[in-house]
Amino acid sequence: MGDPFGITQEVLGKLRSLAIQEAVAIYGVEDQFSELRETLTAIKAVLSDAEEQQTKKHSLQVWLDRLQDVLYDAEDVLDELECEALRKKVISRYRGIKEKVYRFLSLSNPLIFRVKISHKIKAIRERLSRISADKDQFNLLRSADNSEAHMPLREITDPFVRKSNIVGRDSDKEMIIEMLLPSVDDKNISVIPIVGIGGLGKTTLAKIVYDDDRLQTHLLDIIKDKKYLLVLDDVWSNDHRKWKKLRDLLREGASESKIIVTTRSSEVASIMGTHPAHNLKGLSHEDSMALLKKCAFDEKETQPRSDLLEIGKDIVAKCQGVPLLVETLGSLLNSKDGVGDWIRIRDSETWELAEAKEDILPVLKLSYVHLPSHLKQCFPILSLFPRGVQFQAWHLIGLWMALGLISSKSEKLAPEDIGVEYVKELRRRSLIQNVEEQGTILQRFQKKFDAFRSLTVH
Repeated sequence: MGDPFGITQEVLGKLRSLAIQEAVAIYGVEDQFSELRETLTAIKAVLSDAEEQQTKKHSLQVWLDRLQDVLYDAEDVLDELECEALRKKVISRYRGIKEKVYRFLSLSNPLIFRVKISHKIKAIRERLSRISADKDQFNLLRSADNSEAHMPLREITDPFVRKSNIVGRDSDKEMIIEMLLPSVDDKNISVIPIVGIGGLGKTTLAKIVYDDDRLQTHLLDIIKDKKYLLVLDDVWSNDHRKWKKLRDLLREGASESKIIVTTRSSEVASIMGTHPAHNLKGLSHEDSMALLKKCAFDEKETQPRSDLLEIGKDIVAKCQGVPLLVETLGSLLNSKDGVGDWIRIRDSETWELAEAKEDILPVLKLSYVHLPSHLKQCFPILSLFPRGVQFQAWHLIGLWMALGLISSKSEKLAPEDIGVEYVKELRRRSLIQNVEEQGTILQRFQKKFDAFRSLTVH
């Protein structure tokens, strides 16, 4: 399914466009369009809550599907209306041309078209009215237009974690602690961002740093001076003003205070950080295997079965170093001794395993829910590429352009340039990865587009 919230915004945007307003005035359907706009605005107010709850209620998923169908029909009617208005403008401009051409352009009877378009708008308005009335049965929460106002909250985590459960993060911990301990030149507030995809262990790393004995001793020594270590976990907001207000407040404390920020967004890291971001990598294969053994086998089992370990290597490989996936699948395997069960989990997509959905999907979904509407429509196109495959961004951008998902609001930027910005944004949000080390991929994409543009121009 697409993004009903984004599509609703698109339709409302078209209704507010100058071209549609002129067309509405020409054919005298202002009242119907006014009612259509009011109904859509009322539906839009509950869409964020509806999208969040749809995985729990099948009837809500059906409701969203119905809405999406009507929205697509509404877009078609608006396009038809805009096209007819444009044709009428062309006719009035070329009244002096030869009679045959003029008759060809003016074949449509304005009165007949007005009746036809009125019937179509009425039908869409009635369908939307029924859908709007049906929303009341779901007790959906209304939200403001501010996208941050309707973001789902992540489950609150406590600040304690068992050290015995942590695998492969010793070097990361030491690097963060080194940045946290005071230095001669460091008199201002220090902010250390930890950046990585969902489930990679950002929060866990912040916890084990916080619990480190050296750091705790250091804090006890300086607490009388009101110095502090503040951990801001899972930050999403990229609003400069909000961070400035918080930072100004925190500066009232003693110098040399420290702040750790965990986030999936490199943009948030660049806004808040005073240190270079610590980009968290996936676990190595050896550490992933160690974590799988810890979760999948009992502690008393000194020598796990070799046949299961061989299958486990394949399972670990598909987890791509993400501890949450290793831990979740390992926990599933803990109660399964049969080779067939291990093979089933190995050969299934992780999100298809009913037992794993509750742990993994909410973590993955957060990244999607926080996308702006234009990227929400573009992101699902990535599902056309096989899992784990490397692809060139201009292939993806070409698909977006062909499907009409890139709309240029500025005459200065071509659609392919906007597409490159979309790719960069997905990378900043840790939703796609750059397989090259030095960040040259997008430069090459830009060169390809420039070459393509020059060919099409000449």
